[in-house]
Amino acid sequence: MHTASYYAASSVPQPDYPTLSGEQQCDVCVIGGGYSGLNTAIELAERGLSVVLLEARKIGWGASGRNGGQLIRGVGHGLEQFAPIIGADGVKQMKLMGLEAVEIVRQRVERHAIACDLTWGYCDLANKPREFADFAEEADALRALGYRHELRLVPPEQMHSVIGSDRYAGGLIDMGSGHLHPLNLALGEAAVAAQLGVRLFERSAVTRIDYGPQVTVHTARGTVRATTLVLCCNAYLNDLNRSIGGKILPAGSYIIATEPLGEERAQQLLPQNMAVCDQRVTVDYFRLSADRRLLFGGACHYSGRDPQDIGAYMRPKMLKVFPQLADVRIDFQWGGMIGIGANRLPQIGRLPEQPNVYYAQAYAGHGLNATHLAGRLLGEAISGQQGGRFDLFAKVPHITFPGGKHLRSPLLALGMLWHRLKELV
Repeated sequence: MHTASYYAASSVPQPDYPTLSGEQQCDVCVIGGGYSGLNTAIELAERGLSVVLLEARKIGWGASGRNGGQLIRGVGHGLEQFAPIIGADGVKQMKLMGLEAVEIVRQRVERHAIACDLTWGYCDLANKPREFADFAEEADALRALGYRHELRLVPPEQMHSVIGSDRYAGGLIDMGSGHLHPLNLALGEAAVAAQLGVRLFERSAVTRIDYGPQVTVHTARGTVRATTLVLCCNAYLNDLNRSIGGKILPAGSYIIATEPLGEERAQQLLPQNMAVCDQRVTVDYFRLSADRRLLFGGACHYSGRDPQDIGAYMRPKMLKVFPQLADVRIDFQWGGMIGIGANRLPQIGRLPEQPNVYYAQAYAGHGLNATHLAGRLLGEAISGQQGGRFDLFAKVPHITFPGGKHLRSPLLALGMLWHRLKELV
């Protein structure tokens, strides 16, 4: 069963895929039924490879079916830091791929008519005047890359055209980013994969992997033998592969959904129906649903412990932005784990000791577009397509968090506290 989210309650019909039983053989076995796994499977099937996908629970059960639904340009944070490794041209290619990632989603939804409420329009919110000044530089940099979508700076005195709140010091509108119903996107992509011949199995948790020239993947009731394996488990990898598991930190993120507000009141909050996000370390991100609820998320937790009452925890944060919602009922509250790496760049690569084992993980809360890019790059690499785009990501080293799985979260929580203190300066 999916978590009791607004998305699960409002999703399209959820088909039941079988549980793996007996033996399957294929070119590629993909573990993980979220965006990364589904899109890798689609890209490979489109290139003529046979694919088996294993999901421990339900398709879209993890972050892919629970996230804020914000489809935002870009991939990674501070890409210039990787210039000594991949060169200035490599950094530029990564930036261009960050724009391509959104287009992959756009094309997939349009080509296959996936009903996921895709709506264009997004605004970065400045918490401080210096952040608004940074937006001008960001817009200039995007235009220099050839970004073809409308970008518009919104000064503080015009912010009410975007948001019914006095909290922000300006904004940057991007009409090439937007928002959607994330679980419906995952379910739609699973249907696309199945139509392409991908064999999808739910409730098929992997219990053991035997590595070698041919990989054997074991579940409680069956096995998959494959030439190539792709690990797409992200924050839910657990101990399935310790060499990459130590490079990712599961962190909690939370969302509340109000009762339906009606068209007039919803427009007072977000007059242009845009997704929005502020610039703090513990971000607030929010948008309207198709039935005009406010979906308000954020409060990333690095402690490894969820709040006892997500609604009670998140509601005061919402009221700081929209005090006019004090009388509004919260209908849904939920959370889940996102995967974060130390350098905030998605980890897309292959195991050095097992070159037929690939992985994609650690999207740092920006996975809706980055997962789709990861699927494309994995499809290119595994099918032997030339071009080296996969190699740009694979070349970047990723440190293992110190302290093992029990100390990783507290150590990072201390580090994030330092960043939050810096914001107060």
